[in-house]
Amino acid sequence: MAALQHRIQSLRASGVLGQLIRFGIAGGITTGLYTLVYSPLAGLKITSEQVANVCGYLVAMTSGYILHGKWSFRGHGGDAKNTSWRFFLVSLVSYAMNTFFVWVLTDDAMLAGPWWWPLIPVLFVTPLLTFALQRVWVFK
Repeated sequence: MAALQHRIQSLRASGVLGQLIRFGIAGGITTGLYTLVYSPLAGLKITSEQVANVCGYLVAMTSGYILHGKWSFRGHGGDAKNTSWRFFLVSLVSYAMNTFFVWVLTDDAMLAGPWWWPLIPVLFVTPLLTFALQRVWVFK
């Protein structure tokens, strides 16, 4: 128990805990926006799951850049000139991951699952990797 308390205090002192909390809130908003765009497009068969994924990605990337740059990692990183291209590359990694999840879980040639299956790894896997990349590379 003492080791856990020491670790939490260490994260707090380094600023990582605050960033992680802000990232969780901002990421929740961003992921919620992705879901609000993806779900009706894919669920109501307005378009394919992959096109819905692209639409959700564009909304999430734009809102994520603003929220994470101005709030999640405030005071942690460089200026917009140095972070913009890095943020975009990390965003492409997250897009590739989400595209992979959509393909494997919904494509008829793969698992052919329902449209909502990809939301599970999109909500729980992609944010962990993007936090780590943004913390150590984008907003360093």
